[in-house]
Amino acid sequence: MVLARIIGTVVATRKDPRLEGKKLLICRQIDPDGKDEKGYFIAVDTVDAGFREHVLIVQGSSARMAYGCKDTPVDAAIVGIVDQVSQD
Repeated sequence: MVLARIIGTVVATRKDPRLEGKKLLICRQIDPDGKDEKGYFIAVDTVDAGFREHVLIVQGSSARMAYGCKDTPVDAAIVGIVDQVSQD
């Protein structure tokens, strides 16, 4: 799993039919302190996440197991909204 923050949305009027009705969000990976890491990726939203929320993302074959993503061509799926991160 990856910690990330939502930084934007993607609108694609033409896409694979299996992606119809799915919200695509731009995500930036963050460290446990909430600081940005390099790069970004696009993930399918399965939990109705919003702009600037911290989320949990699964990638690869795990993304295709997320709710509503079975048999869908996805490589990253948002599977949780983070309320709090604590480190000991």
